[in-house]
Amino acid sequence: MSKEGDKPRPRVLIVGGGFGGLTTAQSLKNASVDITLVDRTNHHLFQPLLYQVAMAGLSPADIASPIRSILHRQKNTKVVLGEVTQIDFKSKMVSLRDGENLSYDYLVLAVGAKTSYFGHDEWSTYAPGLKSLEDAIEIRRRVLTAFEKAEREENETERRRLLTFVVIGGGPTGVELAGALSELSRFILSKDFKNLSPTLTKVILLEKSSRVLSSFTEDLSEKAIRQLDSLGVEVRTGASITKIDEKGVVLEDMVISSATVLWGAGVAANPLAKKLGLEVDWAGRVVVEPDLTIAGYPEVFAIGDMAAFLHQNGKPLPGIAPVAMQQAQAVARAITDTSSNRTRKPFHYIDKGSMATIGRSAAIFQFGRVHLSGFIAWVMWMVVHILFLIGFRNRIMVSLNWLWQYFTYQRGARLITGERFIDE
Repeated sequence: MSKEGDKPRPRVLIVGGGFGGLTTAQSLKNASVDITLVDRTNHHLFQPLLYQVAMAGLSPADIASPIRSILHRQKNTKVVLGEVTQIDFKSKMVSLRDGENLSYDYLVLAVGAKTSYFGHDEWSTYAPGLKSLEDAIEIRRRVLTAFEKAEREENETERRRLLTFVVIGGGPTGVELAGALSELSRFILSKDFKNLSPTLTKVILLEKSSRVLSSFTEDLSEKAIRQLDSLGVEVRTGASITKIDEKGVVLEDMVISSATVLWGAGVAANPLAKKLGLEVDWAGRVVVEPDLTIAGYPEVFAIGDMAAFLHQNGKPLPGIAPVAMQQAQAVARAITDTSSNRTRKPFHYIDKGSMATIGRSAAIFQFGRVHLSGFIAWVMWMVVHILFLIGFRNRIMVSLNWLWQYFTYQRGARLITGERFIDE
């Protein structure tokens, strides 16, 4: 442990290398603390562009960077590859799966979220979610494999089943997946497969509530539906799903025969939150104090997708990157304030607007009374996401990929990897 004179420097242990954990570490780079960041993967993932890996628009390395590389210039920070299994808050000790124990003076929990199937985990086999690079690669494999099989299929009914894609969930993830999938099938793969007609491909977006993108205003939601319709996506609201299996999706009033079902309907907090025995909300998120600490433990913070912050309007803040990053900066200030004997300030989230992309030249943007859609919103979406990408190489590669796709309608990451698609 580093020391300043005879006084040991506080040890800050950060669990999770996502937007919250990484931003906390970066915000403390000049602080007189010793930081350890623990994550079960060795990379930071830019999740907002994960769907583009799933739809063959980008390669995994374009949206992920090694955590060690990002933080290698921070002299007060070290990175540990490991998975946290237990935390003893009284003794201030964190246990890893490999048996190592790490002690701390301040603990920042930022372990993110997982896909939620609302009590139907058996559906995960047939409808993969999108939370990791592995998920994205698996979705890409299933989509491209469906086209490969349809190319050789002589039975018309089976061919239509192979070319019917169902996306469940009308939030940003579902809308982005549906729009990108329709573009991929209509403008790109239809050119590669000589025996397939673009008219055979069907993309269906299912949403249980009365409208898609419910976090946006009704006018933007309607514009999103029109943009999806122009891409050939069939949107069905009020769709209550009763079953998902290898044959497709069963609704209360009909059955959709499909070989490829994708899940973008919901997320739940990381199981670690419940395991720790802390107070959690209905989604398993840790209920935090106004300063983002856990009740009874002023040295323990929870941020991002795993935290339920209820102190602004009584509702949890959305699980988006800006929330996690602002909370991380607030935690860094709280740690330095405490170390300097200054009073901590309660956290207050500043909403800088919301946006969602639907497809080529199609997106929506909302900031207060400012509502934009179409090409302008799409350009804004691209600029914001490029600026938030970590690493000069990633920004250049993503920019070049998007320019190439815009002018050529080509996507260069159409690789089938993972399990073999030909049955032996």
